[in-house]
Amino acid sequence: MNVVYPGSFDPVTNGHLDIIERCSKQFGNLIVAVLNNPSKKCMFSIEERIELLKQTTSHLQNIEIDSFTGLLSEYAIEKDCTTMVRGLRAVSDYEYEMQMALINKKLNHNLETLFMVSSTEFVF
Repeated sequence: MNVVYPGSFDPVTNGHLDIIERCSKQFGNLIVAVLNNPSKKCMFSIEERIELLKQTTSHLQNIEIDSFTGLLSEYAIEKDCTTMVRGLRAVSDYEYEMQMALINKKLNHNLETLFMVSSTEFVF
């Protein structure tokens, strides 16, 4: 099963790494997908974000770092992903993430969204 953990990762944080490490233990193949949104002004280039992720996840064997432009629902089809993981830091994250999960489900009925609660040291 391919699982995708999407995000801008601008920059990758300890909270992101926590979710990646925990997902790595739960799933056989995890694709960390960096969103390349040309209309969004980022602190780091897409190449820098990918390189930072590769460096911080080099100790994990079942991780693929990739990037995508466009809709996540279409990317999931291309990569044969049926599950997406999203991290939740606070209750306020849930409302936005729930709306996005419903939109993605409407666009790709095979894509399930799993919410992973952040470890306590990364909750604000």
